[in-house]
Amino acid sequence: MDREVEDDLPSYCPDWIASEPFLKKAFDFADRLHRGQLRASGEPYIMHPIAVAGLLRDLGGSNALIAAGLLHDILEDTDTTPEQLEAEFGVEVTRLVQGVTKLSKFNFGSKTERQAENFRRMFMAMAQDFRVIVVKLADRLHNMRTLHYLPPAKQQAIARETMEIFAPLANRLGIGQFKWELEDLAFKYLEPEQYRRIQSLVADTRAKREEQINAVVQALKERLDRLGLTHASVYGRPKHLYGIYSKMLRQGKGYEEIYDVLAVRIITETIDECYRALAVVHDAYKPIPGRFKDYIALPKANRYQSLHTTIVLPTGQPIEVQIRTQEMHQIAEYGVAAHWKYKESTNGMMPDERFVWLRQLVEWQKEYKDDQEYLESVKEDLFDSEVYVFSPKGDVYQLPRGATPVDFAYRVHTELGNHCCGAIVNQKMVPLNTELQNGDIVMILRNNNAHPSLDWINFVATNSAKHRIRQWFKRYHREENIARGTSLLEKELGKNGLEALLRSEQMLKIAERCNYHSVDDLLAALGYGEISVLSVVNKLREHPAQQSLKLPSSPTAPSKTPIVGLEGLLHHIASCCKPLPGEPIIGVVTQGSNRGISIHHQDCVNLKNVPPDRLVPIRWSECQNKQTIYPVDIEVTAIDRVGVMKDVLARVADNKVNVRNASVDTAPGQAAVIKLTIDITDRAQFEKVCSQIQKMSDVLSVRRVIKDNSARV
Repeated sequence: MDREVEDDLPSYCPDWIASEPFLKKAFDFADRLHRGQLRASGEPYIMHPIAVAGLLRDLGGSNALIAAGLLHDILEDTDTTPEQLEAEFGVEVTRLVQGVTKLSKFNFGSKTERQAENFRRMFMAMAQDFRVIVVKLADRLHNMRTLHYLPPAKQQAIARETMEIFAPLANRLGIGQFKWELEDLAFKYLEPEQYRRIQSLVADTRAKREEQINAVVQALKERLDRLGLTHASVYGRPKHLYGIYSKMLRQGKGYEEIYDVLAVRIITETIDECYRALAVVHDAYKPIPGRFKDYIALPKANRYQSLHTTIVLPTGQPIEVQIRTQEMHQIAEYGVAAHWKYKESTNGMMPDERFVWLRQLVEWQKEYKDDQEYLESVKEDLFDSEVYVFSPKGDVYQLPRGATPVDFAYRVHTELGNHCCGAIVNQKMVPLNTELQNGDIVMILRNNNAHPSLDWINFVATNSAKHRIRQWFKRYHREENIARGTSLLEKELGKNGLEALLRSEQMLKIAERCNYHSVDDLLAALGYGEISVLSVVNKLREHPAQQSLKLPSSPTAPSKTPIVGLEGLLHHIASCCKPLPGEPIIGVVTQGSNRGISIHHQDCVNLKNVPPDRLVPIRWSECQNKQTIYPVDIEVTAIDRVGVMKDVLARVADNKVNVRNASVDTAPGQAAVIKLTIDITDRAQFEKVCSQIQKMSDVLSVRRVIKDNSARV
């Protein structure tokens, strides 16, 4: 397009935008609405959308995707509505912009529950159209490039989120160009001294390094040409600063000991040529044993493919060589976007095997009730697996470093893990806690009478295996939990009509509204505290006409005294059942003491032998002083592992509840029993604390402890 006749276009509009009518329209729209807005740097805000759109263009994105980059902040920063945007640019662009707008509101540094919910929403958005996260990554990359204009506190927060969330996401999507730059920029702000140190070391050795690289490149190019591989390109590549630093940290080595500070890349036309080029490299230089990796035969989870080998130069300097085809190189650089630029177009839906991991994360949302466990599984899956093992049939499985045969069994199938009774690795019987190595052939021995051991939790490496082991133990206690849940409902609603209610269609609908597949699932969840009785009863009250059971009425009008019926009388809370405000209570006239009326829970086991003439009808007032605390004893049964009691206490502390006493009993191969006395203000707070503890993945049950003091009542 002749820019001279485009008088209406500002000078900062790039030619590649001006030459495309649809992009020009998006630019004009964004430029008009962002006019007057400035970035922290002082430059016009429109420069940021232009930069984001440019990054998406470099990835080979369609005009719709690039337009979404130009418009990605319109809904958040202007008064434009989705309807107006759709009228101007269509459904596809609008959905992409809406998706990015939602992602922009997520705070991945907030507390556990909010952070988990943000992850869930992000992966749902990605599953609907993964281009949303690509736009977000481009947005984050440009923000990181201009981070120096923000205050130090914001720099730290954004850099940490980038390192923990967005760089791993770019890696999981295979977009190497974004991943390395995001890591280096985050490293610069999170570890400024180390960043400058590595930067200085690289700069000091640059001249010598370039001389060595050029010599290797020249020597290999000549040898490849002599073998007829004339189309192969050979060049040196810079090693990213964070990559150098993380390897130094992980391996405990100095800068001069890191193998791949120096690196050469060979790009060929075919896979056959890759292996022929490898032979040339090993013929020309001595390879370092154990440093060869074949990611062509065994691709990484993000579809990365390449041959990696490390050789030693005559000077003694190690150097890494990567060999791949042109197609593999594009996938390594552009990841899921490679097919935009070099292959077919896409509508953003999840393509075949490239998104198996994303489908898994979406499925896990339904399975994981505990937010902390879900977060651990997500973060584990965002990072590359490091161990490749084989089944006896030759199927390849990727597992994290430190994985064991039990992890492998659960990766193959949940039932194989649940009935695993032994393992054979490379034709040798091994303990189940054996760490698997690259190339191991693993056979799992199965016995239908076998079941998980509590000890497995302490050595499995994958959160998915831990989750399934915990789930088995919770199901093992299922009948006990169903009975307890039924009993809790009975105490709340009474026996009359309860059995009919539990069999009714209405109760099934209540279970489904609470995200459980059946009434038994709901009762079991009530039994082990995953959901509170009040929550279920409140849902029943919403549709009382559809079931015949008479539900308890709301509490009566407030009274000015804590306990109605004891005005002016000496009284105390019974130490056996320790009733809480909100629970049904009854008074007992004490004998042979000056303690007056003893206040018990109506279901206290110690009331069975008390004559009626000593019972006093009483109830709690709603006018309770929230500063008054009541000690309650609870017993937590949990899978024994290091730190489980600390984690239980942390859940209590999260609810701002004081712990008076705490102890734990453990025995080899048995569940841990944690006994706590906690200070509670009312029944609602107590149920909330118990529910939070029960949601912990290691907790099997939580119960209130009632002491048998009948002889002294």
